[in-house]
Amino acid sequence: MKKTAAAEQRLLHEAFLWSVDGDEHAEALRIGAESISYGRLHQRALRLAGDLVARGPRRPRRIGVLGSRSEDMYAGLLAALYTGAAAVPLNPAFPPERLRHMIDAAPLDGLVADAKGLPVVAELADALGDVQVVHRPAGPGLDEPLPSSPEDVAYILFTSGSSGRPKGVPVLHSNAAAYLRQIRARYDFTAADVFSQTYDLTFDLAMFDLFVGWGAGGTVVSVPKHVYVSLPDFVAKHGITVWFSAPSMIGLVRKARGLEPGSLPGVRWSLFCGEALLVRDAAEWQEAAPNSRLENLYGPTELTISCSVHRFDPDRSPELAVNDVVPIGTVHPRLRYLILGGEENEDGTGELCVTGDQMFPGYLDPADDGGRFLDHEGRRWYRTGDLVRHAEDGELAYLGRADHQVKINGVRVELAEVEAGLRRLAGVREAVAVAVEGRLVAFLTGDERPAAVLMKELASFYPRYLVPRHFAYVDDLPLNANRKVDRLALTRRARELPGG
Repeated sequence: MKKTAAAEQRLLHEAFLWSVDGDEHAEALRIGAESISYGRLHQRALRLAGDLVARGPRRPRRIGVLGSRSEDMYAGLLAALYTGAAAVPLNPAFPPERLRHMIDAAPLDGLVADAKGLPVVAELADALGDVQVVHRPAGPGLDEPLPSSPEDVAYILFTSGSSGRPKGVPVLHSNAAAYLRQIRARYDFTAADVFSQTYDLTFDLAMFDLFVGWGAGGTVVSVPKHVYVSLPDFVAKHGITVWFSAPSMIGLVRKARGLEPGSLPGVRWSLFCGEALLVRDAAEWQEAAPNSRLENLYGPTELTISCSVHRFDPDRSPELAVNDVVPIGTVHPRLRYLILGGEENEDGTGELCVTGDQMFPGYLDPADDGGRFLDHEGRRWYRTGDLVRHAEDGELAYLGRADHQVKINGVRVELAEVEAGLRRLAGVREAVAVAVEGRLVAFLTGDERPAAVLMKELASFYPRYLVPRHFAYVDDLPLNANRKVDRLALTRRARELPGG
């Protein structure tokens, strides 16, 4: 595929192909000490794609990618796109029951499995049936990627549903291309940049890691979990200039004393997404990476990676924050938004709804669409489930999830507000509040102090209904596969506490 103007991008993988054409010898990917060029990754993807096409009875529609941080996993993602199919990332660390559900919901026509994924294949035999599994490419491969349409599905990811059943989110090539055009217009990424790759492929933010980095012709560096105990050394060794992760990572790096002022001098962009970014964490990271511009990105999977952004300013951002959470900023120019129910509340708080070319067409199972969309002014809007209101400068302030509003003794309580109060207490580093059977339970990291003392201090500035009755100190807050705070795990733990 010949390189064309970036503004003409129609397919997710086109930008990678442009970089192959630009310099096939440039480093596309680094995993540990192994360096993989654009040309090598491209050829491996073509060979995997050739096997997938040759082994199937028809052109594949969905290709599973079962693996973890290997060349075959990254090449497998590209291979799925090269066949013209939708890529379905699968994490071998997931419980087999969850993987079976994902495969049942998105029936596969082929599967790429790396060394970590292959042992799991046998456990999934009942769900896979006669699906052809490709581990090492054997055939000659495709000469070039098969054609795709912008309205074809590029990838299918699964988000956690309220019922515990994962919901399939098909994202179109046109959705992804629209997002990448927005990113190119905002940032000055170049082929000299080195990008962190912190997210698992089952999380949509991994698509930022890969296709934003590859679209710039830069190098993408896989970041293993264990390096957070010495992150400055890792960042310096690999020359990472663009950092992108969940905010939870800041706490891990802080605990390892890796956030000393000036400890990340080579980073020029610091980007966070996936969960609420706290003012304290943003300010501390900014001091550690003083030569970088720090931004808070926001957006659900259904709106393709992120749909709004706020540039952190140590002087201005804290004044705009609500419950110590950095604002989510302004919505992308090509998107429209409204605050549902905002006119009914004195402070303008309501549910954020967004529409535009980044919005996915609907869940894999149409039954999951119920209550998630709004028809307004002749358009279909996605209901994010997130509560926002306008800050003083017109940007959007984030107030938390609508489903994080709980009733305590008949009074509506925002868990984000409870957590903000907990973080004000002496010795508390991190705090998460959950509700179990009408009771508030707080999980804390930091210097342990008696519950009675904590309750008394909270009661000095909060009403009784905002004061938890149960406190539990933990060494670290648990993180899920996407390295976000695992609230479900904490809720389960809260139920096991005496009186919880």
